[in-house]
Amino acid sequence: MSSSHMKRLAMPRSWPLTRKTNVWISRPRPSGHPIENCMAIGVILRDILGVAKSMREAKRALATRLIKVDGAVVSDLRRGVGIMDVLTVGDIHYRCILDKNGKLRYNVIPSKESGVKICRVDGKTTVKGGVTQLNLHDGRNILVDDANKYNTRDSLLLDVNSQKIKSHFKFEGGANCYLIGGSHIGSCAAMKEYIVKRSSKDNEVIFEDFGTIEDHVFIIGDSNLPLDEVSE
Repeated sequence: MSSSHMKRLAMPRSWPLTRKTNVWISRPRPSGHPIENCMAIGVILRDILGVAKSMREAKRALATRLIKVDGAVVSDLRRGVGIMDVLTVGDIHYRCILDKNGKLRYNVIPSKESGVKICRVDGKTTVKGGVTQLNLHDGRNILVDDANKYNTRDSLLLDVNSQKIKSHFKFEGGANCYLIGGSHIGSCAAMKEYIVKRSSKDNEVIFEDFGTIEDHVFIIGDSNLPLDEVSE
């Protein structure tokens, strides 16, 4: 059972917060996102977006039911908001990304983009009835009819309300990639080659000027990410 708080000195390096102003920081509840790829919504409202001066004010803000994640109303201060999630505060929409310093950013996006989200396929399982279930990077699972159409590491553009697949981006040479780890984190590049290692070593993805492991690669296809805007 995890504690509701953690020491700021021990928080992930991806959190864009000062370490020595206070001792403690709210820990996000366990979710589909690893802790280094998400932050608690109360912390985001108070320390990142500045729409609340305290956790008490953040709790009041949630009580208005005007704050949503991926279109769903949030009432839990410790609800994690992670990579590619859409955070809605009133009429303003934010997309969570990693910048080129590896810091989580919640950048403003147009209203028309708030209803869709790119999700990476991190696994495939077969459930009752022989139906294939895709396990996505944010913890959600969706059922599909064609088991062979989608592969692990592919990405899907989802309608967040209906969970219907709008586009499918394959993990293959030529694909437009967003880097979520390694020395080129926060950058976009076109994949040149995918090398599968016949050993315990990580599979490798080759780009024009560098290479990285497959875990650091997130296919985004022709989607737009708010990479140039940094929310304060």
